[in-house]
Amino acid sequence: MAHRGKNVAQLSSLVQSGGLDPRDLVEETLDTVCGEDDQAIFVGLTAERAMAEADAASKRIREGRSRGVLDGIPVAWKDLFDLEGMVTTAGSMVLAEGAAASRDADVVTALKQAGMVCIGRTNMSEFAFSGLGINPHYGTPRNPASRDGHRLPGGSSSGAGVAVAAGLVPVAIGTDTGGSVRIPSAFNGVVGYKASRGRYSMRGVYPLAKSLDSLGPLTRTVQDAVWVDAAMRGKAAADLARAPLSGLSLVVPETVFFDGIEDGVAAAFEQAVDRLVRAGASVRRQAFPIFSELFELVREKGALVTAEAFALHKARLEGADAARMDPRVVARTRLGANISMPDYIAILEARERMTAAFSGMVGRQELLVSPTLPHVAAKVAPLLDDDDAFFAMNAKTLRNTQIGNFFDLCGVSIPCGTGEAGMPVGLLLSGLHGTDDHVLGVAMAAEEIVRG
Repeated sequence: MAHRGKNVAQLSSLVQSGGLDPRDLVEETLDTVCGEDDQAIFVGLTAERAMAEADAASKRIREGRSRGVLDGIPVAWKDLFDLEGMVTTAGSMVLAEGAAASRDADVVTALKQAGMVCIGRTNMSEFAFSGLGINPHYGTPRNPASRDGHRLPGGSSSGAGVAVAAGLVPVAIGTDTGGSVRIPSAFNGVVGYKASRGRYSMRGVYPLAKSLDSLGPLTRTVQDAVWVDAAMRGKAAADLARAPLSGLSLVVPETVFFDGIEDGVAAAFEQAVDRLVRAGASVRRQAFPIFSELFELVREKGALVTAEAFALHKARLEGADAARMDPRVVARTRLGANISMPDYIAILEARERMTAAFSGMVGRQELLVSPTLPHVAAKVAPLLDDDDAFFAMNAKTLRNTQIGNFFDLCGVSIPCGTGEAGMPVGLLLSGLHGTDDHVLGVAMAAEEIVRG
């Protein structure tokens, strides 16, 4: 594929100048996906729709009516987003016989209006309930950065992370309830932006836990994510400024984030922080006992995501469908039966109190800077036959990122080097709820330095 691995900016310059017809780009993209060795990345292609949208983009651009930088650019959607005429299966076999969506999800419509071309649906952890990306029904996408066998793609937006990292599409849209955009981004060495909850419409997006669910794009660069973010909000163009790094205040959270961290991850992260300091950023390190309090709350009352996932799937778990689901998803979801209504209310009240308290511990313009994950992508094989190993790895993988969901933060994961076996490491910039523009502005300015 002549254009495989190009980002939005590179493809857009070719398309807008007339050097590349959107129809040729989309045909090439579909052919490449179909010819890919790893057929677990996508669970379905929208070839007919893609060619119709590419035709429309081609006509607009030829006639001088381009809709902007995203016109004619391919995009893939996690299998949680409604696409008109298709069944949203959420990575599960039990939804496969369901009714087709009668209309696109709102964010799908928004990107279509910006001219983006829908290529298809990407694979995911069943019902989005795992950070590892293993799927026994549709297969587990292979991490393209691995040189020593099948390593985890990260979840739950597994196919999204791999599709972008493998260069099949420049943009894939994921969801993030406990890290499901940022984890596959870090594992695969791409950019992942988790927006503040409520930044985009959730209509037409299959839920996991509505108190925590958020969305975001996985891209090859932060600039690409900024363009896509604007379009997802219905804006004709991005209006963000690159934030100067000089005088920028960054806070390294010393509590939880570094527990059990791999040496290679810690080294790559610290080197990136050193580069940011040399570029003018101010960095301080601070303990946040409130993060430990979160995990104590989970041990005492249960996890918010588990309570809401159980409520969503209770009837399914009590019926014949449970036997057709991933047994690990079933086991994890059933833990929600142990969370009483008083405990659920107590969790919500604790979250409100703790989020308010945390927002007073950092300045509105300060960002947390942390390792996205404490480890690189592990090998898949040891996790397939050992439930204890699977659940331990899942908990470790979700640990850092779920802090951002609980405290309702927004964040951008940027590749910052490599760790064990040459696997990618991510650096996470996180800000308070609603500071997305600032976080993205800083991420744009910091990306070149973070990547080294």
